[in-house]
Amino acid sequence: MITVRRIAAPKAEWVLMYRGGLTRTRIAALTGTPAATVGYHLAVARAADPGLESAHEKAAVGKSPRVSTHGLERVRELVAMVQDTGRYPSRMSRAAAERSLASWLERRRRDAAAGTLAPVLRDGLDVLPGWQGAPRALADETRWRDRLAALAKYRAAGHDWPRHKATVTDEEHELGVWLHTQRYKARRGELDPAKLQALDESLRGWRTGRQRGRKPRNGAGQPAG
Repeated sequence: MITVRRIAAPKAEWVLMYRGGLTRTRIAALTGTPAATVGYHLAVARAADPGLESAHEKAAVGKSPRVSTHGLERVRELVAMVQDTGRYPSRMSRAAAERSLASWLERRRRDAAAGTLAPVLRDGLDVLPGWQGAPRALADETRWRDRLAALAKYRAAGHDWPRHKATVTDEEHELGVWLHTQRYKARRGELDPAKLQALDESLRGWRTGRQRGRKPRNGAGQPAG
């Protein structure tokens, strides 16, 4: 039987590094330790010393990356947009400024997840509840955008609107089911306004789809000769 030697928590060296302003990710990288392990030790240390987090933040101010005026302006733009529209910027927007802001936000989300986001930016973004986004929600959003792009490509290739019937298979069925779901949600008023806008801009006529009696494009459905 192999006995695994465990480090007693909290490890003093890691606590000292954290108190000095280093992030959990940075400590893990310097010591070659999994970030989750470092995080556990720091959590134990914070529970035992309520002032540890404050000391870390004060020390981190001098160690954090310099924040440009442009970065601070981005925070103000994002906060203003979310408060005015009730939604976050979209990479599918027709407006170049909104697409740029959406890309900036994605980078800040990655910085926050890695523990490298400058405190001043984090403080500014924290006025927006849930700005970091839940991992599952972000994955769902990415999947939705991928489906939209795939359907736009499908239509651009000359295909008619995809069907969702059980007799249809492969790509057409997959896109057809997705499109059917978007139409259903739109009719019930349950589709997110940003997604509704993206569909309207990318796929004209998506709400109605195929017309009765209309022959499939590209000869689809024609009997074989």
